[in-house]
Amino acid sequence: MLTWEYPPRVIGGISRHVEGLSQSLASMGQEVHVITLDFPGAPREEVQGSLYVHRVAVDLPAPDFHTWVLLFNHIFEKRAGQLAKEFGSPDVVHVHDWLTVSSGVDIKHLLRVPMVMTFHSTEASRSSNSKSPESAMVEALEWWGSFEAARVIAVSGWMKEEVVSLFKVPSEKAVEIPNAVDLSKFMVEVDTSDTRKRWGVEDGGKLVTAVGRLTAQKGFDNLIRAYPAIRKAIPSSRLLIVGEGYMRSELESMAEQEKIRDLTTFAGFVDDAELVRILKSSDVVAVPSRFEPFGIIALEAMAAGAPVVVSKVGGLAEIVEDAVDGLEVEPDDPESIAEATVRVLEDGELAARLAEKGRRRAEAYSWEGAAVKTLDVYGEAVKGTKYE
Repeated sequence: MLTWEYPPRVIGGISRHVEGLSQSLASMGQEVHVITLDFPGAPREEVQGSLYVHRVAVDLPAPDFHTWVLLFNHIFEKRAGQLAKEFGSPDVVHVHDWLTVSSGVDIKHLLRVPMVMTFHSTEASRSSNSKSPESAMVEALEWWGSFEAARVIAVSGWMKEEVVSLFKVPSEKAVEIPNAVDLSKFMVEVDTSDTRKRWGVEDGGKLVTAVGRLTAQKGFDNLIRAYPAIRKAIPSSRLLIVGEGYMRSELESMAEQEKIRDLTTFAGFVDDAELVRILKSSDVVAVPSRFEPFGIIALEAMAAGAPVVVSKVGGLAEIVEDAVDGLEVEPDDPESIAEATVRVLEDGELAARLAEKGRRRAEAYSWEGAAVKTLDVYGEAVKGTKYE
């Protein structure tokens, strides 16, 4: 398994995905080796039963992110070679998104094993079809990965259609295996009163939460534009935005302009335990994304028992059924976001019903189920790949 992020390095959804999938595969008796980047304080080598995590250091300077990616891929290849000598060749090499395609392809040909590629998103959607040289390079790597892969996995039905359309992948080569959620993480007692106080919510107040990378894709600017109307309707409410990203200063300035800066908390990155406490203490979790191939935070919020308001886009529209287990809003529509959020905050009966249905919905997305389907894909990849 090749991934640029793995806990405690958490940048986006790939980290959680690879962790949940790898742990479940290992619990089924599979021997799983994860090659990933190092992280301060994390052990270079970690063994949990038949799950091995190998964190490699990249001590080479790079002028930009894309060059750095190619450098760490080279080091991933070297580590894979060392592991093959120590443990024997793997049956499958599994890459996640474009970030590990080059090392995956090289390992495939060096060790003569099939490659499987999971698409968590595509550059075309992330960049709104940008024509920059960097985007062109990423799209080329995505195509290369889809071509070299024996099987392609997409994290939602929408993502599968996008990959098949963009890269002309034969439909029989692509399979949808949704993301999942570790329900056990949310089966803990939480002092919601203490959590809410720590994040500035007064007694009897309402907590509106959003979680994710602070990028244009996530649509937090529209949530900030929506919040004055939410606050006007619910004067006791407070907005909490969890996550880091290049848009943080811009979003903070926008909150100032909207005159809600003192009512908005930018929490930055929080650890897993605190995220669980926050989600379980929230009155509503908003996911106002412009583009979302899956939207794992919506599933986590539902597992935590929080009602959700989500954009009707991509994988989010597949997870949430409007007015049944959450409310859907139009993307890029602050008025729609405000209206739905206020509706949940004002109607306790609706909020309770959405929360209960959402929790049941989340139960259908288990990592055990995803691991079984992924193991079937591995079997098909091995069976369908021949080397002379």
